[in-house]
Amino acid sequence: MNRRSPGLFISKAIPGFIQFKSAEGLSPNSLTSYAHDLNLWLEIKGDRSIQQVTAQELREYLNYMRIEYTPRRINGNNEQKLSSKTLRNIWISLSAFFSWASEEFDFPSPMKGVPAPKFTQAQVEIFTKEEIEALLKACEYCREAQTDKRRKFTMRRPTARRDRAIILTLVDTGLRASELCSLRLCDIDLKTGKVIVRHGVSGGSKGGKGRTVFMGKSTRRAVWRYLADREDGSDPQAPLFIGKSNRPMNKDGLRLVIAALGNKAKVSKCHPHKFRHTFAITYLRSGGDLFTLKSLLGHSSLEMVEHYARIAEVDIEQAHRRASPADNWRL
Repeated sequence: MNRRSPGLFISKAIPGFIQFKSAEGLSPNSLTSYAHDLNLWLEIKGDRSIQQVTAQELREYLNYMRIEYTPRRINGNNEQKLSSKTLRNIWISLSAFFSWASEEFDFPSPMKGVPAPKFTQAQVEIFTKEEIEALLKACEYCREAQTDKRRKFTMRRPTARRDRAIILTLVDTGLRASELCSLRLCDIDLKTGKVIVRHGVSGGSKGGKGRTVFMGKSTRRAVWRYLADREDGSDPQAPLFIGKSNRPMNKDGLRLVIAALGNKAKVSKCHPHKFRHTFAITYLRSGGDLFTLKSLLGHSSLEMVEHYARIAEVDIEQAHRRASPADNWRL
């Protein structure tokens, strides 16, 4: 019996591919990224049999995305073209999709004739101490109001305590945006500063790997003060940070909060992941070791941590020498 499906349309193949990747254990973020890239391709190029797609069409599509495509960004900055890293991610999504389809339905993958777009690793930028202080100050009050009948005045922002707690938690723990948004009250211990990033989808961690990180005293104090005003502050299952309508904070909402504070404080390139970079490099410059940092950040390898070390101008050889069990135990 011939198992080929020459009439299988892209619109039906994409859900099958996502199910396949879900069964492989990919994180929700990875699945969402695959689905977004493939459905965007479907929207732009139209639906048809996957066997009809050619390498030439895919090359033209990637060129279109690089030169002509207008992004639809949540922050409204749609004039800036897609980055080289985003183009590489689109290529990865298409390549994974056609590799699966080629294996599943026994036809040659057109992606073999499509070279991967080149990209340069984005420069890691961090906040300075002065920028963090400016962001914390921006949390406190609204912009100065001016009226015809009364003097200028400022009002305290209703989310001041929440936003201060968010900024301090991000810079003090190195958490990813999805991990911060997934935290529940039962995940934090304000006495010890211990923060549990839960294993699996519910924890929001990349690859679903759980770990333990820590808050310092200043961050614990800010989080405690924020929770003191919350009606659900004693409910262990309540989200740690909430957004509009008392719903759990999500990544998009967090990005908008951070971007707005950055705009108010006149701090450029203000986004949640920049706090993670700041934590990592400041940790190393303060004498932290590479192996502990790898654990705190939840990385599976030392590659990114070593990249941080090069930026922080930390001697990797000396760091390993201090941490080597064989040497320290005189084995």
